[in-house]
This record gives sequence, structure tokens and C-alpha cells, in this order.
Amino acid sequence: MTDIAVEHDSVTTSATDTDARWERSPWSGVASPEELNHWSAVADGVASDLADGARERDRSGALPREAVEVLKTSGLVDLIVPAEAGGAGAHWETAFRAVRAIARVDASLGQILGYHYLNQACITFYGGDRERQLDWYRASVRGGATPGGWLWSDSFNPVSPDLSLVADGDGYVLNGLKRFATGAAVADVVIAGAVAEGGELDGQLAVFALPTNRDGIRFLDDWDNIGYRASASGSVRYTDVRVETSDVIGVDAGEPFSSVVTPGVQLLFGNIYLAVAEGALAQAKELTLARPNSWFLSGVDTYADDPITHRTFGELVSRAAAVRALADALNRRFDEAIALGGATTAEDRAELEVAVAQLKVVATEMSLDVTSRVFDLTGASSTKTSIGLDRFWRDVRTHSLHDPVEYKKIEVGANYLTGAVQPVSLYT
Repeated sequence: MTDIAVEHDSVTTSATDTDARWERSPWSGVASPEELNHWSAVADGVASDLADGARERDRSGALPREAVEVLKTSGLVDLIVPAEAGGAGAHWETAFRAVRAIARVDASLGQILGYHYLNQACITFYGGDRERQLDWYRASVRGGATPGGWLWSDSFNPVSPDLSLVADGDGYVLNGLKRFATGAAVADVVIAGAVAEGGELDGQLAVFALPTNRDGIRFLDDWDNIGYRASASGSVRYTDVRVETSDVIGVDAGEPFSSVVTPGVQLLFGNIYLAVAEGALAQAKELTLARPNSWFLSGVDTYADDPITHRTFGELVSRAAAVRALADALNRRFDEAIALGGATTAEDRAELEVAVAQLKVVATEMSLDVTSRVFDLTGASSTKTSIGLDRFWRDVRTHSLHDPVEYKKIEVGANYLTGAVQPVSLYT
């Protein structure tokens, strides 16, 4: 990939500019049935292509470079880019559906694709005027040496120490370490943010996009966890990395609209947990139908005829269906919320945050339960490493620890009782 080159004006903002900068969101309306059906079919086809390699990617934990190329060449990476910038001009409901299709077969790749959408959308969340945003989107669609446009990632982990961004000539020099940078090692672009020291952006939280092959960026490949093994979630070290003013997307001035990205991230998680449960149920169904004989006390010929099997599947499938209905409703609601752009209020953002937190609670608990109890249906033989049914539980168990679901329950309960809203953060 060659260096990012996006032509635009200065990123300095005045109070008047700040009032106007979110005047328009590039997204409006909601997805039509035709849009949903078309892109769902595309995503299902990509998922089918990726399914055969999912167990091997999980076993090896290697960076999923070939799988990422499949995502890029499918057109999915340009899904939410405005049509006037060369993208598909689709909606967020469609994007979350696509993520679910991929995550049913490989949660790691679903996460990489979902983070791509949200990080690419930082062009709008933190960017300046409409034309400058479109310049960034056009550059992303054009891509570099590889087909399919740029794949975006981030290194925003708020638990890691802040990065240092110090003025140097006309630009800045970046130093520091960020852990858990999912997808960054296989992406074309990594988003980061830091409070500028000196220069044009002094004292402001600058958000910038860097080509992952820039001098001084090193991916440590230190991700070694029980799940999400193919998510490329290792650390990123920045050593004297040059950041030009042309790399800066914008500044985070704390507008309600820019912070809508975090409910978007949490909504992504809820969709992925649902998808993982659906993937586990699908494999459990195949294994159950293939099981010979039956339990000797059951009085039936096969496990698939056992009423206990029916009851357990009935419970788990029904719980997943309930979470799916909530996720579908919130995916469409996210389109309605993000269309507000600069008109977004703190109250709008808070309502969305709490609604998404409700999904996070039920999706987490449902998925952990489903991915564990499918073994009651499939028997001891399904614990073979070669079958890989355990990866669904390992994936959701690993990722559900991203931020404590118990605090999501507190968030929802406090809001229900008193109307309290948690402070805006990269977790709420």
C-alpha cells in the first residue's frame, strides 16, 4: 500500500466551524428490502467461501491475510461509503446484517469487518465539511495496490496509556503503544487519536488515519488468547511515526454526534454475540442429525427424535430469535439516529446508548449459554478438536470480557429507575 494522499484544507476549527461541522450526515433513511436482500446474499456467499477455513484459522492463530482479501474483493468493505464517493451507499442495518453473516462462521472476521465499518465512518464522526469527508471516502474506495479499497482498523484502546503527538515542523511525531488493536496488522489503515502538543492543533484531541506500512509502525503479534484467535488483535507500537496534517481526519470536540460511534461499537458486539450463537446452533443441528442411535432410556431410535433434544433446541433457538428481533430493531434505529448528524442531542445519544446496552446484556448471556449448552445436544464426540464446536464458546467467552456486562446491567437499571445516564466514554 502506498501512503495515504487526501487533498483537503486545514483542519483547524473555530467555534463557528464547530457549530456547523456536523450539519449533514452522509447517511439518511433506512434500508429497503431490496438492499437488504442483495447484500445479505453477497455476505452469505462470502461466509460460505470463508467457512471451510474457519477451524484452521482458529487452530493456527495466524494473521488472516487471505480471508481479509476475500472480504475486500467482495465489495463489502465499501458497503456504507456514500454512492457519490464511489461506494455502495448502503445503510448500517445492512452492514450489521453482513457482519452477522460472516461472524456466524468466523467471529474474528466478523469483528474485523465490523470494526472496519466503524473506523471508516470516523471520516464522518470526526471529519470536517462534506467535501472533505467525501475526499477521504473516495481515497478509501480507490485503495492502494490491493483490490477492493482500504480496510480500516484502529488503535484506540482507552485502557492503554495515551499516545504522544508532538509538533515537528509542519506535522507531528507519534510515539506510544496501544494494545488490542483488532485487525490492524491485516488492515491498510489504522485510526488513532492523541492530544496534540504544539502546532496547529495544540491541546486538541486529533484523530488521524495512517497507512499501516508507514515507517515506525510495528505490529507486535502478541495476541495469544483462548478465543478470537484469527482477529489479529495484537498490540501496535509507534516509534517516531511521522503524522502529516493530511493524515488528520479531524478533532474530537465532544459533540454528541461524534460520540455515537461508541453505541455503534456496542451494537456491533451485540450482533456478533448473536451470530456466534446462531453459528453454534447451526453446527449443533448438523451434528445432532448425523448422530446414530439414541440414549438407551429415551425410547426413540435417534437423538434427533428425543423430546429432550427437541426441548433444548426449542429453548435455545427461541432465545436466539428474541435477541435477533431486538438486534434487528436496533440496527434500523441506528440508521435513524445517525441520520440526525449535527442535530444529534445529548438526549438522543443517551437514549440510543441505553437501548444498545439492553441488547448487550441479553446477547451476552444468551450467547454464552447457547454456545455452552449445545454440547448437551451433540454429546462427547463433539468435543473433538477436529470438529471445532468449542470455538464458538471460546470466541464469545473471550470477547464478552471486552467490558463488564454487569456494568451494562447497572447502566440500564439506573436509567430505568432514576433516568441517570453514564458518562460518555469509549465504553458507554
